[in-house]
Amino acid sequence: MKNLLFLLLFPALLSAQTTFDRAEAYFKKEQFSKAKPLFQQYLKEHPNHQKTREYLGDIAGYKKDWDTAIDFYEDLVEENDRSANYHFKYGGALGMKALSISRIRAATYIGDIKEHFEKAATLDPNHIEVRWALVEFYMQLPGIIGGSEKKATKYANQLLKISPVDGYLANGYIAEYDDRPADAERYYKKAIDVGGSPHTYEKLAEHYEKNNKPKEALETANKSLQIHKRNSLNYQIGKIAAQYNLDAELGINCLQAYIENHSVRDGVPKDWAYYRLAQIYKNLGKKNTALQWINKALADRPDFEQALDEKKRIEAL
Repeated sequence: MKNLLFLLLFPALLSAQTTFDRAEAYFKKEQFSKAKPLFQQYLKEHPNHQKTREYLGDIAGYKKDWDTAIDFYEDLVEENDRSANYHFKYGGALGMKALSISRIRAATYIGDIKEHFEKAATLDPNHIEVRWALVEFYMQLPGIIGGSEKKATKYANQLLKISPVDGYLANGYIAEYDDRPADAERYYKKAIDVGGSPHTYEKLAEHYEKNNKPKEALETANKSLQIHKRNSLNYQIGKIAAQYNLDAELGINCLQAYIENHSVRDGVPKDWAYYRLAQIYKNLGKKNTALQWINKALADRPDFEQALDEKKRIEAL
C-alpha cells in the first residue's frame, strides 16, 4: 500500500521539484524572465517556501521593482529575524527605494535602513557585503541626520580583519569621498598588494582617472585585464581610451570584446560600449564609422541623451 501511494504521488513530487530546480537554474544564468514564472508557479503550490520568495525578491531587485522586493524581504525578516542575509537584503531594498524618491520621503527610510544593516552586521560578524553597505551609508548620509565618517571607518576597519582587500578598499573609498586623494591612492595600492583582485585594480584605475591621470588609469586597467580577464575591465579601458583620446586600437579591441562577451553581470549596457566606440572613431576623424556606432547606440535607446549630443558633434566633423 505504501509503495502504491508513493507511486501515485511520485509524478507530482517530481514535477514540483523540477519546477523549482529549473527556475533556480535559469536564475543562476541570469535568465530572470524565464525563472520568474516558474518560481511563481512553485510558490502557488508551496506558499511558505522561503527560498522561492527570496529569489522572487532578488528578481524584483534586479528589475528595480523595489516595492515588490521590499514586500518579499520584509515577510522573510519577520519569519526569520535571526537571518543576517534577510536583514541585509531588506535594508538594501529599502535603501534603493529611498534613492528613487524625494529626499523628504527618503528621510523616513533612514532609521529602518540603519536598523536592518546593523542587525545583519551583528548577526554575522563575517558579513562583508553589509559592512560595505554601512560604510557607504554613513559616508553618504548628511551628518545632520546621522552621517558619520567615524562610524564608516569603524566598519571599514572591521572589514580589514575579515578581508584585508575589502578593508583597504573601504578605507580608500572613505578617503576618496573625503577628498584625500593621496590617502585613497595609498589604500588602493595596499589592496592590490594584499589581494590583487580585479576590483582593486578597477578602483585604482578609477582613482587615477578622477585625479586626471588617464595614462596611469589605462595602464592599471590593462594590467588587471591581462591578469584577471574580467569583461567589465574591457569597458573601463575603452571608456578611458575614448574620453582621453588614448591608444585607440586598444580601446576599440577592448570595447568589441566587451560587446561580444557582454552579460548582465557586467553592469554597463552595451549601448554605452557603442557610444564609446563612436567617440574613439570621432577622435580618429572617421566620421562615417563613428556615425554607424552612435546610431547603433540610439537604436538600442532612442532617448540616450549623451549619444544624441555626441551625434551632433560627429555630424559637425
